[in-house]
Amino acid sequence: MISWWKGAALALVAAAGLAAPRPAFATDIELFFPVPVDGALARNMSGLIKEFNDSHPDIKATPVFTGSYDDTLLKTRASIKAGKPPAAVIMSANFLTDLAIEREIVPMDDLIGKDGKTQDAFTGQFFPALLPNAVIDRKVYGVPFHNSTPLLYINADHFKEAGLDPEKPPRTWAELTDAARKLTKREGDRTTRWGLMMPSNYDYGGWILEALTMSNGGRYYNEEYGGEVYYDTPTMLGALTFWSDLVHKAKVHPAGEQKGPAVTGAFLAGQASMMIISTGSLTFIRDTAKFPFRVAFVPMNVRQAVPIGGASLVQPAGLSAEKRAAGWTLIQWLTSPEKSGWWSRATGYFAPNKAAYDLPEMKTFLEKNPDAKIAVDQLANAKPWFATYRTVPVRKAIEDELQSVLAGKRQPKEALAAAQKAADALMRPYVEDTALRLPGAE
Repeated sequence: MISWWKGAALALVAAAGLAAPRPAFATDIELFFPVPVDGALARNMSGLIKEFNDSHPDIKATPVFTGSYDDTLLKTRASIKAGKPPAAVIMSANFLTDLAIEREIVPMDDLIGKDGKTQDAFTGQFFPALLPNAVIDRKVYGVPFHNSTPLLYINADHFKEAGLDPEKPPRTWAELTDAARKLTKREGDRTTRWGLMMPSNYDYGGWILEALTMSNGGRYYNEEYGGEVYYDTPTMLGALTFWSDLVHKAKVHPAGEQKGPAVTGAFLAGQASMMIISTGSLTFIRDTAKFPFRVAFVPMNVRQAVPIGGASLVQPAGLSAEKRAAGWTLIQWLTSPEKSGWWSRATGYFAPNKAAYDLPEMKTFLEKNPDAKIAVDQLANAKPWFATYRTVPVRKAIEDELQSVLAGKRQPKEALAAAQKAADALMRPYVEDTALRLPGAE
């Protein structure tokens, strides 16, 4: 039953077509929002939340900008411990497994059921490739919001200058290496233009290495169990060796750690001719680049495959029923086809809600910007994003070694052995409490 003041307020909105005065009893909620990539994401999100508040006078949502995905995880956990969790968090999709294991987020199946939907009907709204990072142990822990895949970006002018066809971007690692050699420029011992750059900073580096490993036919982790990673394997050795060879043998990629913004900056400044980076940077590149560019699938060695990236909306444990209901209203609004499509057009992330692509405004947008469809097309090859118990330190175990290899301090084979040993030690408590907890062993 709707209360008299809610009914009066909503009637006023309907009659006037304007934002209603906010009731004194509006439910105040917070939305934790990471700002991990280029672009005016904070401004766009503030506009969305204002629109939500104007159309929902019984809820007052406030966006809280929380930095990187890793920062958002830390701040969410701190808020749960403090007893003041936000009603919704835009959380890196590969953190959900760890958060569910630790019971720090709650499944949403009860809220879905109250809306009269089945789990299949609810999750069926979204691209299937996103669901393994949202549905854990057959429960809906996350609602896909802004998602990504890595893409290959190329400078069309540089391609023509080097005698390459920008309409035929590299499709294989061999073609990628060959193009990077032709595109790299040197003056004596100094490189003035790199053929290729890929980010290798924390969080980004592991994602790109996962893309290369998948493209080399490998699996990065056990998609059905949070206690296993496959760092010390032939497919990952090939992927890491390929990246190392681009740096140290072909010398078409700069050595050492390359941060995501630096890679984007080098591409925009004409100091790098190709980059592999998130589709989440696409709108920023389109709005900023002073030259024609193209985007394409990530080149493959054995097969075409990329990991899902981006974030899902989750609800932390410890919320009151009122705040949980208000947060659920916000989550459903943000992930509707209309808002999902708007966010995709504003940012470059693809829209997780399939129905967004049936809307007239989205069809018009894609006709004008066909590059925005590449990440959607690449979903046919997409696989889940690395997710385990203690995801961040397990991820950093391989990223520390990746950075050592790119700096020339460690060879790929010994780096992977060290990363596997470190990751296994981090996951050991969970493994002993689950897969190695055997009946009759006492």
